[in-house]
Amino acid sequence: MFTSFASLLQKIPPTWLTPPIHCLLCLTIIPKGKIALCDDCRADLPVINQGCQHCNLPLPYDGICGQCLQKTPVFFQAITPYRYDFPIAQLITLFKHHKQWPTGHSLSQLLSQHLSYRYQQGLKKPDYLISVPLPGKRLRERSFNQTEMMVKWLAKELKLDYQTNLIKRITNTFPQQQLSAKERAKNLANAFTIDSKIKLTNHHIAIIDDVITTGTTANKLAELLYQQGAKRVDIYAIARTPQRIK
Repeated sequence: MFTSFASLLQKIPPTWLTPPIHCLLCLTIIPKGKIALCDDCRADLPVINQGCQHCNLPLPYDGICGQCLQKTPVFFQAITPYRYDFPIAQLITLFKHHKQWPTGHSLSQLLSQHLSYRYQQGLKKPDYLISVPLPGKRLRERSFNQTEMMVKWLAKELKLDYQTNLIKRITNTFPQQQLSAKERAKNLANAFTIDSKIKLTNHHIAIIDDVITTGTTANKLAELLYQQGAKRVDIYAIARTPQRIK
């Protein structure tokens, strides 16, 4: 007797039709609904146990780093769970430069869990999450803005509002990775503008980024947001570089 393909599909266990989730690092199968990192690999991630109270630069002591003592950042506080080190750095690269969006989603889930914990410990929740805009040329080359994707994922998981068009990039700046702190500041001079139609008076804003290196971008954006009336500006990122670029 002829059996249709549709009826055969109905007899296949649902688990056969859904590919298993594997750990991003060791390929161990992960239970559905969990972040794509096994417990052993997650335990080995480069967690920041102690960081500067302003910029979260990893420190061997509790307090404020020398750079922030010399010049307090414009933003209020940086929240980052990990050092920009192996394997977090490699996972961010896969997301940012190789379009590995599931990897980016898993990284955002890690950040979301860290923020949820910090909120429970007393960290104030922001009114809005905002993304860091990419230069038009780089956005065309990459075809997506990783921080905009992160904002939407985080807003959904944390049940927060977000804005992706509040800040606009008006100049095609050079990539920041290979620049010193002074060169970064010069590179970003007059690079951004803010939508004055969106009222920020007395609002608490959190800027979302993948990595904090010198904090130059966060400072530039925070300056604009404060000028627009924001009462507090934080920056949330997946990772923080172990030391600032001079």
